[in-house]
Amino acid sequence: MTRSWNRTALFSTALGLSFAGSAQAGVGQPTPWQIGLQTPVTEVASFINDFHTALVWIISVISLFVLALLVAVVVKFNEKANPVPSRTTHHTGLEIAWTLIPVLILVGIAIPSFRLLKLQVELPKADITIKATGNQWYWSYEYPKDQAGGFKFDSYMLTREDAVKANQPALLAVDNEVVVPINKTVVLQVVGADVIHSFSVPSLGFRMDAIPGRLNQTWFKAEREGVYYGQCSRLCGQNHAFMPIAIKVVSEQAYAEWLTQAKSKFASTSGQESVKLAATAP
Repeated sequence: MTRSWNRTALFSTALGLSFAGSAQAGVGQPTPWQIGLQTPVTEVASFINDFHTALVWIISVISLFVLALLVAVVVKFNEKANPVPSRTTHHTGLEIAWTLIPVLILVGIAIPSFRLLKLQVELPKADITIKATGNQWYWSYEYPKDQAGGFKFDSYMLTREDAVKANQPALLAVDNEVVVPINKTVVLQVVGADVIHSFSVPSLGFRMDAIPGRLNQTWFKAEREGVYYGQCSRLCGQNHAFMPIAIKVVSEQAYAEWLTQAKSKFASTSGQESVKLAATAP
């Protein structure tokens, strides 16, 4: 019996550790069995992550408190335990408490919420400004003239076979990544060319609708090198699921080298309409 219990305990512990390990949030992309948000690499994303965690704790404490009250009511005020019911119709202290306490909780939540909103909405001075245009179903990017003279390119999803060959995540990898330097403020101008899309990269902490005829703006400042993936988060049409976003954060030296290569690579197509078709479902 003891050996059986020991084996069961060891198996349960190993299973729990395995699940906990696989449930960690990924960096730049989702992870199987992930619990929680993706690992943040910007100030805004860190704020979102911390605020989300705090709200989960607040909600959990409130839920447990309400559950405890329900259990107390069931145990103490059933017909058997309390045959003579109370005839109290109201209690001034309780009415004040159940009105004031929720208000104080909401005010406590609102303060960091407004701080986060201000941090997201107020654009700092940009080191680089990039225009992202949502199309059916791919993204187009345009760098300004102060970046190697300016150029633009389209970004299409790689097929599953090409992504596997390149050792990149399927349904997230693209042929042309957006490249930005680390620790630089990047302002994104987002617009839609046809229908409403949404430009979103969780680890960088932004999500902005791409609306035809309207220029929206957001920003980020990556504090860690790597490739960070996102997707269109609006139902924009048949191939909505196949227009991913890939932003590569590199050192300033690597960025300067990429600009030189990008200028020659995209110069021949910067003034022409793309004729490449968006990738379909693999």
